[in-house]
Amino acid sequence: MPKLPDPFSTKPTKEQIQTTREILDAIFKDPQVKYGLREFSKLKIEEAITIFEKEKDKFYIHCLKRDKDIAVYDKSKNTGKPEEIIRQLWLVRLIRDYRYPPDRIDVEVDVHFGTEVHRKAADIMIYQDDKETPYIVFELKKPKVEDGIDQLKSYLNSKGSPIGVWSNGNERVILYRPYPKKFENNLRAIPRVDQTIEDVLEERLTLEKLTSDYDLSERIKILEELVLANAGVDVFQEVFKLIYAKLYDEKEARSRPDKEVYFRMSKDPKFTFDIVNRLFKESVLEWPGIFTPHDELQLSPEHLAVCVSELEDIKLLDSSLEIIDTAFEYLLPEVAKGKKGQYFTPRHVIDMAVKMLNPRDKEYIVDPAAGSGGFLIHAMQWVWSHDLKETPHEKQVDYARRYLFGIDFDDKPVKISRALMLIAGDGRSHIFKLNSLNPKEWQGSDSEKENARAELRKLLLKTGDYEADRNNEENFRSFAFDVLLTNPPFAGKIKEQMLLREYELAKNKKGKIPKQVGRDLLFIERALQLIKPGGRLAIVLPQGKLNNTNTEYIRQWLLGRARVLAVVGLHGNTFKPHTGTKTSLLFLQKWGGEAGRPEDDYPIFMATSKNSGKDNSGEYVYKKDAKGNFVLDERGRRILHHDLDEVAETFVKFAKEQKFSFWK
Repeated sequence: MPKLPDPFSTKPTKEQIQTTREILDAIFKDPQVKYGLREFSKLKIEEAITIFEKEKDKFYIHCLKRDKDIAVYDKSKNTGKPEEIIRQLWLVRLIRDYRYPPDRIDVEVDVHFGTEVHRKAADIMIYQDDKETPYIVFELKKPKVEDGIDQLKSYLNSKGSPIGVWSNGNERVILYRPYPKKFENNLRAIPRVDQTIEDVLEERLTLEKLTSDYDLSERIKILEELVLANAGVDVFQEVFKLIYAKLYDEKEARSRPDKEVYFRMSKDPKFTFDIVNRLFKESVLEWPGIFTPHDELQLSPEHLAVCVSELEDIKLLDSSLEIIDTAFEYLLPEVAKGKKGQYFTPRHVIDMAVKMLNPRDKEYIVDPAAGSGGFLIHAMQWVWSHDLKETPHEKQVDYARRYLFGIDFDDKPVKISRALMLIAGDGRSHIFKLNSLNPKEWQGSDSEKENARAELRKLLLKTGDYEADRNNEENFRSFAFDVLLTNPPFAGKIKEQMLLREYELAKNKKGKIPKQVGRDLLFIERALQLIKPGGRLAIVLPQGKLNNTNTEYIRQWLLGRARVLAVVGLHGNTFKPHTGTKTSLLFLQKWGGEAGRPEDDYPIFMATSKNSGKDNSGEYVYKKDAKGNFVLDERGRRILHHDLDEVAETFVKFAKEQKFSFWK
């Protein structure tokens, strides 16, 4: 076998590049593989390394350090060694980008613990100039953050190295210790051969250097493993404060000389704390309503420095909302969500609902159980990409500020939706912490409720009847929103008799008010109160609310007040792992206005999803081609395998045939 081309001198052939690409796809596109290649996104990977077939169906890579061929993939068994590929890519970066001489680098270095030799050798070791004293040690064989960091610390303690790197190819942690302290700090970057640790810490950071290619959930997991789990703080609150401060810093950096960002780690943890705390305080003044001026960072300067170092190089403003949204879903405690029946609505379900209702420019949109704001954000993006596609961004932002409204009773989702709106480019939005079902609770003298009442009063329905309109202004009962999209809490019973008397659907089929009523049932009636005549809505409901024989009175009540546009039965896996409850999306248009008068007979669009995009465990399932490789979109992201796009497309054809006013 002839020696393969050196990656720094000779370019591989097209055939070699194709082979390398195919093997990388076969190894890393498997969702069971906990490794990835995000860390090397700036490398031309297929030119930096070459994978070749040395024996039938057995593929190898030539090690830069050991000067021998290493097996990485067996096609006949579909088994690979992603950690070896990660090692070779790191060797390329260390030699080519960080300029470390190969004679200062070693691989598979035995680690001694007392008189024993650890069987799992350190993956890569970089030595000081003397080529004997350990300087940087790498752990690549433990792809899970908690296992990898534990292993790395054991190597560091044994070898006495000042710097340690854990990487699974997607994320990395760079630990260092100002001897003789513990390993409690995290570096943004590995020092180049011509840099010291102090050089890295003092290096300026600008907006242009921030990355948009990251997994925020994984970074939060890293922070939990490093400091947050034992910091004695509310993880959600403290991470949220840091995100808020960083959002403000990025916004301000746009107008600073050289676009410099201040949210970064410095040599002195106390200095880092003071800077980030000031950014947080200024963000609270800039965007009031999420935190109070009295809120403070609760992390110690040392713990905060670690958190800042893990977040400083990522870009939040104008980044993918999916990244941020997934991180917030991870942050919200599972138990709290389950008890309240609050579940993040899968984004492909939201996309289907938004497309079917087709919100337009100058239409007011509301979600009375807004949660993380998914329906509002996707509705905003729909309008931006259709009616406002050719308009300046300032006009798009003005639309979002004026026409989008969200209400939720839980403090944490309200914070999430407000932050996501900031990230989406809205700046400020009408997201209110209120109980949608009980507008009597909206009364109060605190600024939050006063602001909410002032903004929502503009959207009250005007009938022309002086007494009715005056009463409505006091009770906030009937509104004139054009579009409503919501996934109300499934769980929980309402027992307050005073509140139940306000709802017709609280009465059972005998006309009496029981001791308790499901919260989601009241949301059906409340949803219709919030939209104007001719307004349209989509609401997620347990299928039993629509299908059971003992709920016929609910169906009759609905038919008298709204036209049923569509019913889409969702697959039982849709909301897993949170719940296996079967749900439906109900689409209605309130009688009156463009909807006309109640009709005795009209066609209803009915569909049942057979492919939810999730497996029985609630894990997302992605499309694959004939070779078993994942199908990617134009941005290189995996495409979810579901049938809701087809459902939406079929409904649009139906809506146009029926000449629905919103799909003419």
